[in-house]
Amino acid sequence: MDTSAWIAVTREDGETVGYLEPVTPDYDVVQPRSVLGHVAGEPCNYLAGEDLLCERGISELMQQWQLKDAPGALSGPLAILEVSPHGIVVADALLLKALAPSEKVTVSWPDVEHCLEPAVSGP
Repeated sequence: MDTSAWIAVTREDGETVGYLEPVTPDYDVVQPRSVLGHVAGEPCNYLAGEDLLCERGISELMQQWQLKDAPGALSGPLAILEVSPHGIVVADALLLKALAPSEKVTVSWPDVEHCLEPAVSGP
């Protein structure tokens, strides 16, 4: 996916909290996207999109995730280690918590295919 027209939204401390993807060529209507590239609300005007992303922040990076069609070793809850234009690096959340070695997998950024989904809690 071409992200060259996306505008990074940063908060006061300089941390990127998401992106605005233009829906119209003049950016009057934009699609807010999270740091992972997931849709983060309905298309809206530029300022509303910027406010929405600043309000959401980056707390989603602390959540546990799961991979669609994950290989056996990575079928449990995953933690995000890194997000960059080179990809989203994830590893087994429980092994990382125990400071044990874990296989790492890189998912394409932006994750518009939703390869990463929020992990489902127990019953």
